[in-house]
Amino acid sequence: MLEWMHDPAVNRHFRDDFAHKTPADVQSFIRSAVSGDARHYAICDAAGTYEGTVSLKHIDTASGRAEYAIVLRHDAQGRGYASFATREILRIAFQELGLRCVYLNVRQENTHAIAFYEHIGFRRLQGANPYPVPDDAPDGLLWYDIENM
Repeated sequence: MLEWMHDPAVNRHFRDDFAHKTPADVQSFIRSAVSGDARHYAICDAAGTYEGTVSLKHIDTASGRAEYAIVLRHDAQGRGYASFATREILRIAFQELGLRCVYLNVRQENTHAIAFYEHIGFRRLQGANPYPVPDDAPDGLLWYDIENM
C-alpha cells in the first residue's frame, strides 16, 4: 500500500497527502477496513499479491447511497483489476447493502480515470450536485453516479 501512496504517478490527483503516510498509517487503515460507514477491500492478483484498494465510503443506508473510491499500484493499472473490483464493489453496494446509488468525484484533469468511470457506466452529473462535498474539495471536481439497475 505504501508503494502507491508514495508514487507521484498514482497519488498526484488525490486531495490527501499520501506521500507522507507511514507503515503505522497503513496498519491503522487496514484495522478499520470494514467498520462504521465504510468498507475497504484489498484488490489482489491470483497469487494474493496486493494490487490496490476499492472502497465504499460514507455509506448511508437511510438515503441509499455511498461514495466509491479506487486506487491501484502503478504496475497494476491497465490489467483489468479496476474493472473487476469496481463491478464487485457495486454488487456489494446494490445487492448486499441495498443501496440505490453510488457516487464519486474526480478532478477534471484526471482524464484516464474519467474514461474508466464512464466505461463502467457512471454518468456525469449536470447541474447542482446532490452529494456531500468534502471541506477540502478543490475547484474543478466532476461528479458522477451510478444507480442500481
